[in-house]
Parts: sequence; structure tokens; C-alpha cells
Amino acid sequence: MLRYNIIETIGKEFLTSNTETGEYSYVYAAGGKTQLEKKVGHPVSHFKLDIRFEYDDIVVLVETKQHFILNDEKQLKDYLEEEKALHPTKKVICILANTTNDKIKVWKSFIDNEHLLINETVLDKMSHYVKLFKINKSNDRETVLKNTYSLNELLHKKDIDEHLRSQFVGTCLLYIKDIIKKKGIVLITKEFVNSLKEIWILMTPKGIRGAIEGVLSDLLDGSDNKAKKIELLQKNILENQKVRALKTDDWTEILETIILKIYRYIDTDSSEGQDILNMFFIAFNKYTGKADKNQAFTPDHITEFMCRITGVDRTKRILDATCGSGSFLVQAMVKELADCRRGKTEDEALSLMKKVKEEHIYGIEIEEKAYGLSTTNMLIHGDGNSNIKFGNCFYCKQFIIKANPDIILMNPPYNAKPIGIPEKYKIDWGKSKNGKEDPTKGLVFVHFLSDVIKEINDKREKDGLPHKTVKMAVLLPVATAIGNKTIIQSQKVSMLKNNTLEAVFTLPNDIFYPGASASACCMVFTLGEPHIKADGTVKETFFGYYKEDGFKKKKNLGRVEQFDENGNSKWKAIENEWLKLFRNHKVVDGLSATAEVSGKDEWLCEAYMKTDYSTLCQEDFQQTLNNYLAYLIREGKIYES
Repeated sequence: MLRYNIIETIGKEFLTSNTETGEYSYVYAAGGKTQLEKKVGHPVSHFKLDIRFEYDDIVVLVETKQHFILNDEKQLKDYLEEEKALHPTKKVICILANTTNDKIKVWKSFIDNEHLLINETVLDKMSHYVKLFKINKSNDRETVLKNTYSLNELLHKKDIDEHLRSQFVGTCLLYIKDIIKKKGIVLITKEFVNSLKEIWILMTPKGIRGAIEGVLSDLLDGSDNKAKKIELLQKNILENQKVRALKTDDWTEILETIILKIYRYIDTDSSEGQDILNMFFIAFNKYTGKADKNQAFTPDHITEFMCRITGVDRTKRILDATCGSGSFLVQAMVKELADCRRGKTEDEALSLMKKVKEEHIYGIEIEEKAYGLSTTNMLIHGDGNSNIKFGNCFYCKQFIIKANPDIILMNPPYNAKPIGIPEKYKIDWGKSKNGKEDPTKGLVFVHFLSDVIKEINDKREKDGLPHKTVKMAVLLPVATAIGNKTIIQSQKVSMLKNNTLEAVFTLPNDIFYPGASASACCMVFTLGEPHIKADGTVKETFFGYYKEDGFKKKKNLGRVEQFDENGNSKWKAIENEWLKLFRNHKVVDGLSATAEVSGKDEWLCEAYMKTDYSTLCQEDFQQTLNNYLAYLIREGKIYES
């Protein structure tokens, strides 16, 4: 990038130079070399910086090279030292910039690996660099997780029902976020919170509930089905008997706790902050009781894994046709928003982010409370709620066609009532069509979405357009992969007529703990591409035996991420290994396999992989014997004496 372009981009009105060549001399600024060396405390060899910008207490130092190398960082570090010696109160951004291309390297305050801003890959304007010093909250994952538990205990003490707590906290968070934004608060302090308490203590409980409703109403302006969303908010949360029973003191204590113990430890404008916010929302669901023991809240790390295997980025339109609390949609939106920042200026990123929120996130949910929860969840993460539809996905075909998804992520209900499923999908169900539960264990939802994509492609073919393929990652019970029941096998055979089974991952047994007890697998399809190709060949399916994810069960906390002796996440290393095996279709004994399969075959890794005997030990044999004995007792074949 040429010097002229650098100055125009950051802002020539902020340029400060003190030599005829337009450079900035620290010797000149100090009044001589002797004076500069006295200020620094040692002799100086570099003192002429290429470009310097200044706005209030923010300074941007830019050193240009044709192709900067590691040694050039030492030179820039010298300039930073001189800057701090002459202007100790200034906050400094340091930039190395190539003149032969657009490559840059940016540091904040210090020049070392810890202060390197890895996401700053394009030159931006001065206002952007000013904002880097005005983050109003810090990200603290551990503190948020710890305080989530104490917040749940507080709500228990206030007699807020378990099933209400997640959305109740979500609406309170939105109210707090709106106040802070309107007041333009940069730093959340105890003094600021005390000023809010002085206002709240003068309000009636009805006034506080009305203020929260007003904020939600404003946030939902322009949203599809706004009236329904407000109605559900009132009915399920604000007009709930236990919520209405809260006194002004109760409201004040709850809101103060959320600000001081949760919100101030999350910078929602950063990618990390969005991840922590998502972790908080999912963690809070773990503490709430489940009305249905089969409810399965998908763990955050699994939603992230499924986003990665399907290639979620800022160009993709995402659909979850059974979105529940919205965890898949939030994870996808967080991933897309982070990608919007990659290689873009702040203005470019904001434009892309607006498009993601308005046009890339689509969800459908039939259960009222879950629908309200998903709406709140999306709002907390910066909107994206406008395309969340209330209804039965089987009767929302036009909505799905309009969504025109590139990726489908979902965890359909495994025990849906057949009465809500169209007759065309129950022709061969026999008596099960009038039963209590879906005999396909969720596969019928996948089949339906496959049919919608086929309909989209039939129209595209008629219009002379190329076929559209859609990546789908779906969580289903392992019973669907085994497929030893006629109805399930029929669904599998039907699925492979127009779609390719790319992969199946067997997941940990307790993946939904402490919610549903179902053992699950993740199936990955390419919808719109037949499993058996036109020339008769079949692509091998990848199977992963992904039983160990580095999480352990803990009372009151669910499954908790584990770390090694160096503080590194075990899950992150495992996730990267899972992805590497899948992307390269690599076979590892005891962990993965590949095979050509049909709809009549078993779709689990256990049927195709070789055992890795090198890892077996005496404890494994003992565990097998214990499991077999437990099975015999459970089946009544032997009796414990």
C-alpha cells in the first residue's frame, strides 16, 4: 500500500509530521538527540518514523517497508519506546505496512505476541483504532460460568420457576443492554450501577415490567410476527404469576446481579464475547428443569463442530427447521459475524454483518416457550430474530423455499407426535401413524426437508438454472443409524435417492446430559446430489467413532470442558483431530472408517472400523464384564443375591 493511500485511509486530518519529507522525527520533537536520549535513558539509533497520526489521546504509528521482516519489529519497537518517553499519557497503536502489497501487522500498546491483534488484517480509519481502546467490558469466561450458577440460585430464592429462568434472564439482559447503550456508558462501575438502583427503587414492579416490555417492543420493530412475539413475552414471562409477585427490591437485586456479575464480563461487540454470551445462555439452560425428559438442548461445542463441518461462513444462508432455543442459529450467526470482520474494514464489516442478520438466519419452532426463547436468544446476540417463524415446519414449505438455505443444521424432536406430521409421510407406518411417538425417531423431518430441496431443484431445472446442493448436519438417535426397523430403513432408502450420505459421527453417550438420555449420532448429507451417481458409482461415506470429546459430567454443571496441565482445552485438540480425519477421509483404527453404504446398511462406525487393540487394558475387560452382568440383571436373566 502506497504512503498516500495509508494517509487517506487512516485520515490525513490526523497526520502529524515535523520534517520536510513528511516523516516524524522524535529527535526534533524532543528538541535534540541529547534530550531524546536523556528521556529514553539510552542512545538511540532509530528516530525517524515514516507516518504518525494523533487524535486526542490516541496515537497511531506506521512504519512502511517493501516487505517487512521480523527485524523491522525491533525498529518499530524503538519508535514506540520514544513515543512513550515523550508522550507517556498517549495510547498507542503500532502498524508495520508493506508498500508492495496490502499486508499489515498491528499491535496495541506493546509490540509482542501477546498484544498482536491477529484479526486486524486490513488498514482502517482513525475512528476504528480509537474504538480499540474504548471497549466497555472485558471477556472473562470463567467468571461468567461461575456467576451463572449463583444467578440461578438467586432466582430459585426469588421463586422464579425453573422453566422460566432462561428467558427471564434473557429479557433482563436485553433491558440492561439497552440502558447501557442509550446512556453511552464506556465502563460499568459500581457507581454507575448505584445510579441505576436509585432509579429502579422509585419504580413500581409494574413500571419495571413495562420498561422491559417497551425495550423488547422497540427491538422487535420490523420483525416478522412482532405482535405474536410480544404476546408470548407477556403471557409466558412478564405476566407470569411468579414474575408478577416480584417486589421492587427483588427486581433491583436481580438486575444489579446480572449487570455486575454477568454483563460486565462480556464484551458483546467482540467474537469472543459472543461466544461467552452463547455459553452463558446454554449453561443457564442446564440449570433449569426440563418438563420433558426427552428435551435435548444441543451442547455448544457440538453446534460449533457442526457449523465447521458444514462450512458456515458469511456467504451462507442457514436454516434450522426445529430451532428450539436457537442454539444452532446463534452459533451460525456468531461464526458468520466473526467471518464478516476477517479481512474487512470496520465499515465493510458492518455492512456484511447487517446482511447476515437480516438475510442469512432462518428458523422455525412450533413450541411457544421455545419460540420465545429463540427470539430472545437471537436478540441478545444482536438481532437476527426477524426470520424466526412460529409454526409446524411441515406446513412452512414456502418459508423454507424463501429462505433458500445453503446449510441446514438441526436436532429434530425424537418423539414428535404423529398427528402433526402430514399423511404423505405416514403411508407405510401402519398402526404407528396413530401412535404417541414418531416411529422414525426424527428421520421424517430430514426426509421432508430433502423433498423441499428437491422441489427447489425441480423448479431451477425448469428455469434452466443449475442444481442447488445443500449441506445438512443433523443430530439423530443411534437407532436411526442402525435402522433395523422397517419404517426407519424405508426412510433411509428414500433419503439416498436424491441425497448423498457424506458422514456419520457416533457421539458421546451422555451428550445431552442433564437433559435427554438418548445416545446420538450426527449425520451429514449433501441434499440435491444423489448417493448413487449417474454412472453408477457410490461415494464412500466417512464414519467417525467420536465418543471422547474431553468433557466430563459434574453435578449441577452438566458436562464440563476439561483442560490439560498447560491450561489448553482438551476439546479444541479433539475437535481439530475430528475435522482433520473427516476432511481427509482418513482411516484410524478405533476412531474412523470409510465404506460404501446403501439405505439398508447400518450407518455407524462400529460396523466398519477395526479395533485398536493397542489401547486395551485389564480395566477394559473388567468394564465389559460389568456391563454384561448389569445387562443380565436388568433383563431378569439372573438375580442379584
